[in-house]
Amino acid sequence: MTRQAASSVVVRVPGKINLQLSVGPKEADGFHGVVTVFQAISIYDDVTVTKREPGTGFLIEILGDHTHGVPADDTNLAARAARLICHKYELGDDLGIQIRKTIPVAGGMAGGSADAAATIVAIDALFALGLTREEMQKIGSLLGSDVPFMLSGGTAVGRGRGDEVTAALSRGAYHWVLAVSSVGLSTPSVYGECDRLRAGMQIATPHVSDQLLQSLLAADAVTLGKSLVNDLQPAACSLRPALRLILDVGQEYGALGSIVSGSGPTVAFLVSDEEHGLDLAVALTSSGVVGSVVRASGPVHGAKVIEVH
Repeated sequence: MTRQAASSVVVRVPGKINLQLSVGPKEADGFHGVVTVFQAISIYDDVTVTKREPGTGFLIEILGDHTHGVPADDTNLAARAARLICHKYELGDDLGIQIRKTIPVAGGMAGGSADAAATIVAIDALFALGLTREEMQKIGSLLGSDVPFMLSGGTAVGRGRGDEVTAALSRGAYHWVLAVSSVGLSTPSVYGECDRLRAGMQIATPHVSDQLLQSLLAADAVTLGKSLVNDLQPAACSLRPALRLILDVGQEYGALGSIVSGSGPTVAFLVSDEEHGLDLAVALTSSGVVGSVVRASGPVHGAKVIEVH
C-alpha cells in the first residue's frame, strides 16, 4: 500500500532558559563571544505547516496568549526558516504556517528561535526531505544563535555565538517557576547596556562553569541553584529595575537559585519540588510585581513532530 503524502504537519517545540550565560568582550563585528548552558523546559509553542494550493503563496498566522509584537510577515523567524528551506530545496512557497504561542515573546526564552526550529522540522517531515540533525542545525545557525539548540533540546553547552551546540551530561529533572513580564526586552538593547556598564573593564574570554556541569551530572539541584549565572542580568535589571524586586521575592521564599533568562525579562527560579514551586508561584502572583507566573520542568526534548495529516 503506498503511503499518502502529508498535507499538514504539527511540531511542538519548547522554550529554553540559560543556566549560564557568560558574555565575552565586544568584537570588531559588534557581536560578543558567549558560553552558555541551555536547558529546554516544558513551555511549548505548536507550529503547523500546511501545503497550500499552487499559486496561493505564503501565509503566516499567530494564535495564542502571547502574540503581541510577534510579526505575521516575512520578518518572523519561522517565515524566514520556511523561505530558506523552500529556496534551498526548490519546494515552491505555497505554504501556510500557523504558530500557537505559549512561550513568552521577547522574554529571553527563545520563542522566535523555537518557532524557526519547529518550522525546519515540520518542512522536513512535510516534504520527506530526510534531513540529518546536522543539516537542520546548519540551516538553523543561519537564522539565529538559539535555533540549533531548539532543534535538539535537553541540556546543552553553546559556544561561539551560542550556535555551536554540544549536549551536556545531565541527570534528574529540575522544577522551575517563571516570572513572566507583561512587556519584553530587546536583546540588542540589553547587550548595549551590558557594554555600557562594562566600559573600561577588562573582560575575560568566557568559559563554561565546571561547578554547574558537575551539579547537572550529579542531579544536585542545590548546587545548581548556587551556580546559576548570567552576565546580562545587571544590564536587564538596569533597564527594568522591577526585576530586582522579583528576584528578592524568590530569595525570600527559599528558591534554590534565581536567574534572568537570556536577555530577560523572564526570571527563572529553581525550586526543590512541585510543592515548593506552587508556594513560590502563589507568592509571586500576590506580590504585584509580576505579569504572570508559569511552572515548568526540564530538561525536555527539542522540536518534535506530534501530528501528521
